[in-house]
Amino acid sequence: QVQLVESGGGLVQAGGSLRLSCAVSGTTFRTKTMEWYRQTPGKQRDWVARIFNNGNANYADSVRGRFTISRDNAKNTVYLQMNSLKPEDTAVYYCRIFGINYWGQGTQVTVSS
Repeated sequence: QVQLVESGGGLVQAGGSLRLSCAVSGTTFRTKTMEWYRQTPGKQRDWVARIFNNGNANYADSVRGRFTISRDNAKNTVYLQMNSLKPEDTAVYYCRIFGINYWGQGTQVTVSS
């Protein structure tokens, strides 16, 4: 059974940094494209970034140049390094295996102004 466990969220001031982690089990991680999404109350869940199994990555316009997605296939973990954080980055962040509609519990990121 697939499991996704996000961690690393917290409270940070604007301009600060956080690194999120997502530990994946129950699947052949190295073959999977992985994604990060985020959601604020009352709004839809928005796509943030994607990393393919070859390491290539795509980003939403709102985070490009500030966020970096990476993966460690030896640890079955995908990361999201978030720099130059803004209050509008405040959300619950989720990881997802591309094409599989299964979500972990998410991790809360709060950016204060």
